[in-house]
Amino acid sequence: MGVFDKTKYFIVDMDGTFYLDGNIIPGSDEFLQKARETGRDFYFFTNNSSNNVEVCRKKLADMGFPVDENRVIVSSAVAIDYLNRNHPGKRIFLLGNERLTKDCADGGLNLVTENPDIVLLGFDTTLTYQKMWDAVRFLDAGALYYATHPDRNCPTADGYKPDTGSMIEMFAASTGRRPTVLGKPMTATVDYITRLLGCKADELAFIGDRLETDIAIGFNHSIPCALVFSGVTTPEMYEKSEIRASVTAENMKSLTKFL
Repeated sequence: MGVFDKTKYFIVDMDGTFYLDGNIIPGSDEFLQKARETGRDFYFFTNNSSNNVEVCRKKLADMGFPVDENRVIVSSAVAIDYLNRNHPGKRIFLLGNERLTKDCADGGLNLVTENPDIVLLGFDTTLTYQKMWDAVRFLDAGALYYATHPDRNCPTADGYKPDTGSMIEMFAASTGRRPTVLGKPMTATVDYITRLLGCKADELAFIGDRLETDIAIGFNHSIPCALVFSGVTTPEMYEKSEIRASVTAENMKSLTKFL
């Protein structure tokens, strides 16, 4: 039986997997076209909660690959859904930029600046010392603690910048507390996607370049996953890792043979 025989939906990472430095990695779009020709579909998923769907769609459109808004999923959507389901109406202190703040407010979260029940840590590209200090106060007072995703660094054309995972470490050093994480590779993300698409977990397949998120979500949940070496993970890094992919390939185009 082929690795993708049961797959109905490919969940595709973006930066380092589908594109790099603002350019589609050659053949990535061909893979998605072939997948659709074989009766499968695809959705993009990014952990980067500093972006929203509009930003992601514009980036794809600028590269000549326009998609509908429902074809891009951001980890913030998982967090909003989870908190609405499990903590409806609770007061939430958000660490996030203006895009994440708008998404959370539009999603019905009760955002506050004092006396929260919950601290939600996103990829806050507008982080200030005051926000850090406030978050520490609230965590010390016993607020519940969540984070949109665990990535420590975000790749850019000029190297990388500290991501939410680095902020998690900073707050852990100050408070000794670590959040419940909701994006890839966590179960909350699998649950969100299966509800959204109305499918079973084994009808998904994850494609990505990052072992600890894109591949771990498949590895940890017995879901097919494909590691591509077009981004942050090298074959040498994979050899040393205990996280195993269902298949590996140089890039998405090289995965076409598995369809």
